[in-house]
Amino acid sequence: MRLLALDTATERMAVALADGEAELLLNAEGGAAASATLLPAVLAQLAERQMQPADLQAIAFGCGPGAFTGLRTAVSVAQGLAFGIGCPVLAICSLLIVAEDARQQAGVPPGEPFAIWVAMDARMDEVYAAAYRFDGEQWHETSAPALYDLPTLQAVWQGQPPVKVAGSAITAFAERLPLGAAQPWPQVANRAAALLRLARWAWAHGPHLPADQALPLYLRDKVALTTAEREAARHAAASLP
Repeated sequence: MRLLALDTATERMAVALADGEAELLLNAEGGAAASATLLPAVLAQLAERQMQPADLQAIAFGCGPGAFTGLRTAVSVAQGLAFGIGCPVLAICSLLIVAEDARQQAGVPPGEPFAIWVAMDARMDEVYAAAYRFDGEQWHETSAPALYDLPTLQAVWQGQPPVKVAGSAITAFAERLPLGAAQPWPQVANRAAALLRLARWAWAHGPHLPADQALPLYLRDKVALTTAEREAARHAAASLP
């Protein structure tokens, strides 16, 4: 398996490369910086394994929800590379990356179930949130990713109190988003490692998507890449070695 995974949905950029059992992981500054640093980071990882982009079998990307610019950065690079290589893409929910990281932080033994809410700061006093359950083998979405204002999310949690909560909204909103008795994981320990674990599972189980279906989940306005941006991604692939 030769698999690239990238995510720029948050203030941290995650890039990971699987070459068989070997793994390269990078967690670095994201946000606005990712538009300039993501592709060089990808090419550096490939060079370290003496690989060319054409050696990749698939490209996984964090599809969101998340910051507008960050999502488009990841999608554009994933699309451009996949178009040029002719390989499929694997869409990974960026909130699920946080859930998987929390599962690893909790030290859950293989095969043991785990359930958690993820709540990420969406700015403007809003939160991207979703609930997930790991059944011992795979993740299931029990509450789909959505954009909440604080009172609405509090009302949801009052009706169904979470047992565990992970994500940046814990510290961003502090007492304004009370967790009750829920166990908190406010910090992601290794976003790149969590992303790559999910990408490996997606490669094994699908779905494998064509490059033109590498689209962002941008909940605030439900936007996707324009035709012009898709064409730009295709042209970007031509500049790759």
